[in-house]
Amino acid sequence: MPLPPLSLYIHFPWCIQKCPYCDFNSHAVKSGIPEQRYVAALLADLHADLQLLDTPRAISSLFMGGGTPSLFTPEALQTLLSGIGQQVNLSDDCEITLEANPGTFESAKFKAFRELGINRLSIGIQSFNDRHLKKLGRVHNADEAIKAVEIARLAGFENLNLDLMFGLPEQTEDEALADIHTAVSLKPSHLSFYQLTLEPNTYFYKFPPQLPEDESIFALQKACQRVLAECGYRQYEISAYAADGYQCRHNRNYWQFGDYLGIGAGAHGKISRTLPANIIRTAKPKSPEQYLNNPTATTRTPISLSQLPLEFMMNQLRLKTGFNLSDYSGLTGLAQNSLQPALQQCIEQGLLIQQQQQLFCSEQGWDFLDEILEKFIP
Repeated sequence: MPLPPLSLYIHFPWCIQKCPYCDFNSHAVKSGIPEQRYVAALLADLHADLQLLDTPRAISSLFMGGGTPSLFTPEALQTLLSGIGQQVNLSDDCEITLEANPGTFESAKFKAFRELGINRLSIGIQSFNDRHLKKLGRVHNADEAIKAVEIARLAGFENLNLDLMFGLPEQTEDEALADIHTAVSLKPSHLSFYQLTLEPNTYFYKFPPQLPEDESIFALQKACQRVLAECGYRQYEISAYAADGYQCRHNRNYWQFGDYLGIGAGAHGKISRTLPANIIRTAKPKSPEQYLNNPTATTRTPISLSQLPLEFMMNQLRLKTGFNLSDYSGLTGLAQNSLQPALQQCIEQGLLIQQQQQLFCSEQGWDFLDEILEKFIP
C-alpha cells in the first residue's frame, strides 16, 4: 500500500514580542537569537526523525513557521536549507514557505531569502486597521503592512499569502470589509482568513476583550466571503482562500492526512509506517532551551486503531472537497465500514453529502463541523 506524501515543518520559537491572542509556542526575544546553535539543533533533530521512516521518501513541501522565522538571517537559513538538502531529497517542485511579519521586512534580506529557493511567503498582517493592530499587540502599522507586500513583490515572491483575522475587539462589518478590500487590492495569491478566538494560556483568555456578538461575527464573515469569491479567491478549507492554482500544498497535505516531519521547539509530526497499526505522532520539547540542550528528545505516540477514523475525519472534513472513501482505506489501512454507523447518521441528518465515493460537508455541516466529529469519537 503506497504511503502518503511527506512534508517537513520547521518551527522557529522566537518573536519580537508575544501577541495577547497567540497560543503558539512563541517567545519574545530578550537577548538575541542563538541562530547557529538552533540551526545545528534542527539538523540533528531532522537526522533523528528520518530514522523513523521505513524507506527514504522525498519532501514535497517545506514550511518554516513560528514564531517569526524571518527574524533569522539569510546566512542562517542558507546553512539550514543546505543541511536539509544533504540529508533528504526535496522534490523538484518543492513548495518552500517562510512565515514573516511586516515588522521584520528588509528589501535586501527578503531578496536573499528568495535567492535561497524559498518560493512562498506568508505575511502575518492580521488587519490593516491601526486601532485593531494596536489592540492585537502587533508591532507594525497598516502602512508597514502594505509596504511589506511591496517589498515581497520586489524580492520576487509571486506565491504570497496574507493572514487576516476577523471578529476583532469592537470590529464592525464595515471595518472587516475594509480589511478584505485592502487585502485583495494587493493581489496576493492566497489569503488565510480566520476568526479571533480566545485560546487558553493567552493574555486575552485571562483578560478577555469585548468581542462582537456571535451574530455580528457570522454576518461580517459571510459578507467578507462574498467579496473574496467575487474577487476570484476560492475557499478550499475552513480558513483558506486561493486564486486558481495557488492552494497551499503544505497545508493541504495536513488536511488530506498526509505525513509530515516536525522539527524545532514544540513541533509536531505524523509518520505512517505500517498501516493501520503503526501511524505515530511525534512531539518535541516546547522550551527553546530544553530543545537546544536535547534536540533529539522526541515523544512518539501511536494513533490507536479506535482513534484513526476520528483523526482522519477531523482533517479531511476541513476541506471543501471532503474525501474519497478509497482514500480513507488507502491512508488509514482500515476498511470503509469502520466509518459506520456515524457516517450514515451524518448523511441522513443532512450534515454530509455523498456523491458516489466522495463525501463532503453540506452548508449546514460546514457550520456544525464539531457536531459531525462528535459522532466519530470512539
